[in-house]
Amino acid sequence: MKKPILFATLVLVLFSCQNETTELISPDTNSIAHRGCATEEVLAEQLASDPTLAIRMNEIEAFTQKAQFYSSRLVNGKIVIPVVVNVLYNTNAENISDTQIQSQIDVLNQDFTASNSDFNKIPDEFALVAANVDITFELVNIIRKSTSKKSWGTRDAMKKSKQGGIDPTSPATTLNLWSCNIGGGILGYAQFPGGAAATDGVVIDSDYFGLSSTSSYPYNLGRTASHEVGHWMNLRHIWGDASCGNDLVADTPIAKTANFGVPNYPYISTCGTDNHAEMTMNYMDYTDDRGMYMFTNGQKSRMSALFVSGGVRSGFRN
Repeated sequence: MKKPILFATLVLVLFSCQNETTELISPDTNSIAHRGCATEEVLAEQLASDPTLAIRMNEIEAFTQKAQFYSSRLVNGKIVIPVVVNVLYNTNAENISDTQIQSQIDVLNQDFTASNSDFNKIPDEFALVAANVDITFELVNIIRKSTSKKSWGTRDAMKKSKQGGIDPTSPATTLNLWSCNIGGGILGYAQFPGGAAATDGVVIDSDYFGLSSTSSYPYNLGRTASHEVGHWMNLRHIWGDASCGNDLVADTPIAKTANFGVPNYPYISTCGTDNHAEMTMNYMDYTDDRGMYMFTNGQKSRMSALFVSGGVRSGFRN
């Protein structure tokens, strides 16, 4: 079982391991060789520019460690997350359809309620900890904006109207998703709880938003958003962004590093003297879309702790 670690220690790990989440790009094309998100790099930059962010995240972590033990009693009913999708497009292909946007909402609803069709693939070893997170998502608005900008990067310009983007809608009570061409082979990135309200939300490259075309294979099943929304709900990568690192969740086996493709089960890892099968099918790994299909009870508790009274996302309680 993993031992809790202080967030301050995790911050040091982030600064020392920023390159571990970098996308691998083919030298002569923009095709993506391996999954990767820019969430940890963005966090490292935010920590460097705002010394108070580490304090806020330490407070959230301390609250989470306490609240996750009673978060199953968090509301009378279910958590329903209103979603606004902000579409920034330079080409017709980037102006993704309403149908494609709704398909992403459908995927999120399936993945966060354990109703995804591949949930039954979970190995018996992990079946007892596989979770129905019991959080659902409701599309409330789509905002579209044509732009001359060909790529947006990861400095949050797409979230700022003064920089040609779209300001978030009511971030204290609404999950904002931005669809745009991020560039650099980046699939997406999220902002962890504790960051500025003006940049809160999740960015997904338009090629990988929802059920996209086969040209986006193997990232065409909407799981990039499932991974990034996991970050938005305070989940870390399964390997803790360090060799045999700590993701602050007790029921996810320690992972040596990120996994790619679709590893055959059991994929045996060695961390110290411990040999065990890794949970490569967890949404917070770096496997292909078809290779990830579960959250755990520990991850559910960690996410749910955000929504209890006093939690940083308590404004979303229905």
